[in-house]
Amino acid sequence: MSSHNARAGLDKQADQVQNMFDKLAPRYDLLNTLMTGGIVNYWRKITTEAIAPKPGERILDLAAGTGTSSVPLAEAGAKVTACDMSNGMLAEGRKRYPHLDFVYGDAHDLPFEDDTFDAVTISYGLRNIDDTEKALSEMRRVTKPGGRIVVAEFSTPTVTPIKVAYQQFLPRVIPALGYLVSPNPTAYAYLAESIAAWPNQEELGAKFVNVDWKNVEYRNLTGGIVAVHRAWK
Repeated sequence: MSSHNARAGLDKQADQVQNMFDKLAPRYDLLNTLMTGGIVNYWRKITTEAIAPKPGERILDLAAGTGTSSVPLAEAGAKVTACDMSNGMLAEGRKRYPHLDFVYGDAHDLPFEDDTFDAVTISYGLRNIDDTEKALSEMRRVTKPGGRIVVAEFSTPTVTPIKVAYQQFLPRVIPALGYLVSPNPTAYAYLAESIAAWPNQEELGAKFVNVDWKNVEYRNLTGGIVAVHRAWK
C-alpha cells in the first residue's frame, strides 16, 4: 500500500470505496463536470470513439456508476451492461436510465461467463480497485476472443507546464473544491492522492501485457492528464 493512499485514509478496501461512492451518487456527475471544468465530456467522447461500439455488440461498462458512460454506447446500438459495486450509484442510475441494464459486480470476481462481451471498458474506476492485474485479468476472461478492452484513467502529464500546474492542482484545489461542493469531502482528498499514486502510461500498459492482453496502445488526452489504453484478446 502506498503512502499516498495511507494518508488518504482509504487503502482501497472494497467496502470503504463502495461507501464513499454510495454517498456521492446523487451529485457525482455534476461534481465531475465542475471539477474538470467540463472537459470530462470531451474525455468521454474520445473514450467512446476508442470503444467504437457497433449495433448488436455486447459491451460491459465496468465501474459505470450512474450509467453516464453507458448511454452513448447504447445509443450506438450496442447491448450494454452497466456494472458497479456501489448500490447507491446503481440505484441512481436505474432512476435516470431505466432502459439500461444495471448489474452489481465486483471487478475482482465478475458475475459473467467466460467470453461474453465484444468489448469491456472502465473509465476512472480501475484506480479504485485493489488489485489492478486481477481486474484486468477478469475483464479479459469475460471478453470474447478478438474482443477489446478500453480503459480511461487519470495518468501522468507529459507536458512540463501541465505537469507543474497539475502537481499544484491535485493536492490543493481538488480537496478544497470537495469541501465546497461535495457531501463527502474526504472522497476528494482520496481522489487527489489516488491519482498521484497511480502508475504512469507505460507502467499501466505493462500490467495489460502481464495478464495477456495483446497489441496494447494508449492515447494521451489533455497533455497526459488522462490516458486511454486499448488492447485486444
